[in-house]
Amino acid sequence: QVQLVESGGGLGRAGESLRFSCAASGSIFRINAMGWYRQAPGKERELVAAMPSGGTTKYADSVKGRFTISRDDAKNTVYLQMNSLKPEDTAVYYCNANLGTAYSRGVYYHEYWGQGTQVTVSS
Repeated sequence: QVQLVESGGGLGRAGESLRFSCAASGSIFRINAMGWYRQAPGKERELVAAMPSGGTTKYADSVKGRFTISRDDAKNTVYLQMNSLKPEDTAVYYCNANLGTAYSRGVYYHEYWGQGTQVTVSS
């Protein structure tokens, strides 16, 4: 069984910084990608940043130049450094991972989500 456990985030003021981390644990054979999504009240969940293994990192246009995603594959952990926060960054942030678990019949890949963490940015 695989779990994604988020930590960090919380409250901040415009212009300040916050940092998230998300650790994947359990029966992990290979991680294809890890990333972060967010959902603001009344809006759909949207991609914030994604980091595929061996691929190109993606950022939402709204966070480019302010947020940085990084991974520590030895720890199966993804980080999100959020700088120059804006009130419109207020949302619930979710860690996401696409990873494979090995079974006797082969490796099967699934998508997993963290528990979600509220970020509130005041002006």
